[in-house]
Amino acid sequence: QLQLVESGGGSVQPGGSLILSCSLSGFTSDYYAIGWFRQAPGKEREWVSCISSSGGTITYRDSVKDRFATGLDNPKNTVFLRMNSLKPEDTAVYYCAAKLSSIYCRGPDGMDSWGKGTLVTVSS
Repeated sequence: QLQLVESGGGSVQPGGSLILSCSLSGFTSDYYAIGWFRQAPGKEREWVSCISSSGGTITYRDSVKDRFATGLDNPKNTVFLRMNSLKPEDTAVYYCAAKLSSIYCRGPDGMDSWGKGTLVTVSS
């Protein structure tokens, strides 16, 4: 059974940084993609970034492209999301999700398995 567990959320001032981690277990194939998504209060869940299991394909939404970086920590079976220059509009619950048998993520309804999320609050 697939399990994804997020950690690393917290409160930070504007301009600050955080690193989120997504711990993976139960994967029986090496062919999948891991996406980070976020959901702000009163808004729909939106895609943030996606990385293939090989690390060879990485994509970001435009609003985070120059500030966020995702990557693999293979020995630890972990995907991280490094977030720099955080803005109040980045405040949200952040989720990681898996799309099996693909190197690309889908929209929220198209992902196969989800973590429970971790809260990021950016405020002065």
